[in-house]
Amino acid sequence: MSSLAPLAYLVASICFIMALRGLSSPVTARQGMLFGMFGMALAIGTTLMTPIVQSYSLIVVGIAIGGGIGYVIAKKIAMTDLPQLVAAFHSLVGLAAVMVAAAAFYSPASYGIVGENGQIKTASLIEMALGVAIGALTFTGSIVAWGKLQGVISGKPLTFKGQHALNALLGLIMVGLVVTLCMTQSVVVFWAIVVVALILGVSMIVPIGGADMPVIVSMLNSYSGWAAAGIGFTLHNNLLIVTGALVGASGAILSYIMCKGMNRSFLNVLLGGFGGDTSSAGPVATLGDRTAKIGSAEDAAWIMKNASSVIIVPGYGMAVAQAQHALREMADVLKKEGVKVRYAIHPVAGRMPGHMNVLLAEANVPYDEVLELEDINRDFAQTDVVYVIGANDITNPSAKTDPSSPIFGMPVLDVEKAKTVLFVKRSMGSGYAGVDNPLFFASNTMMLLDDAKKMTENIVKSMEH
Repeated sequence: MSSLAPLAYLVASICFIMALRGLSSPVTARQGMLFGMFGMALAIGTTLMTPIVQSYSLIVVGIAIGGGIGYVIAKKIAMTDLPQLVAAFHSLVGLAAVMVAAAAFYSPASYGIVGENGQIKTASLIEMALGVAIGALTFTGSIVAWGKLQGVISGKPLTFKGQHALNALLGLIMVGLVVTLCMTQSVVVFWAIVVVALILGVSMIVPIGGADMPVIVSMLNSYSGWAAAGIGFTLHNNLLIVTGALVGASGAILSYIMCKGMNRSFLNVLLGGFGGDTSSAGPVATLGDRTAKIGSAEDAAWIMKNASSVIIVPGYGMAVAQAQHALREMADVLKKEGVKVRYAIHPVAGRMPGHMNVLLAEANVPYDEVLELEDINRDFAQTDVVYVIGANDITNPSAKTDPSSPIFGMPVLDVEKAKTVLFVKRSMGSGYAGVDNPLFFASNTMMLLDDAKKMTENIVKSMEH
């Protein structure tokens, strides 16, 4: 079996590449998942059949426990909780990297990384140190990200004086410890690297605001991949190297795409995170000297039934209310009336890339009706009605008109150009970035203040009656 292992690992690597290719589109996402599942099953099976595995008892117990927990979570997790679930799983990848590195450090002979003098090879020490540092940083950073997304930790940027200097100092200390480890192979230095990386993971992520959290989750995904790749070099496991590199590279590319979608540099996200908890402003129709038009489900139903075209813009509010099925029902009613219905997806809508696509796919919304920002933005000016359901920052025209706004320059959906904008929100509060939206008070906007699912269901009832 050992002679066939490299070939099996190669096939598994190809499957992982095909999985990433499939996940690039909702149409092929299911196929991509199947490729990924087959590749992982092949990788695990091949590893278990190699001569290096001497006992299966603990392995079987570990697979049973992990698989059981994973099955329960997959069955019970709500679609709205997927972003924090991803962050939580990233933390486990980081912790696994630390544990594997520790095992290799304490028993180097078992992994074939001992030199002629009985000491661990310098190259292996560097790989090990980098893997354990990135893994520990990913572990605590992902826990903080999970806490912010779950609401356990405030989504507001928790900044303090000298935070950047502290992070820089911790980084320099870590570099010094890595050099010292290579020179001394000290157990104390090894665990000192772990401790410093754990602290750095917290101090880097805590100051970042909730509006930037999707980028951070993607970044931590990249970190977990590089940590796995580093440990792959230590273990001389080509599949782990390839898989880790795939995860690291894809996470980095995704982070870049999201930063581009928010018109923010990655360094700007790390050094100047913005946004936080949504404002708790109640359902009022005025804010300062501005007045908003407040409508009802009956008003919205009449307007949309008499339109020729409707574009639906979903956001995180739709996810929280689990309104995707009601939205699909509303779209079906409109299409029966001869109304052209499409969906506009912003690249950073929700709490993670593809969040809205997943929810709409769950409601069996046809893929050809779901369009990305660059494909549909020019159509808003020729659209009768835009139905914004729980999206705020991604429709905020301040991003185009107000240089003093924190989101200035961020590409947004041009919903204000439509003849009528129906805006569904619980209140007149600001969005996740903490920025007021002047669209609420535009002359062609009608605010529908209610739970997104309840409002949409009431609109459907009004249309049917």
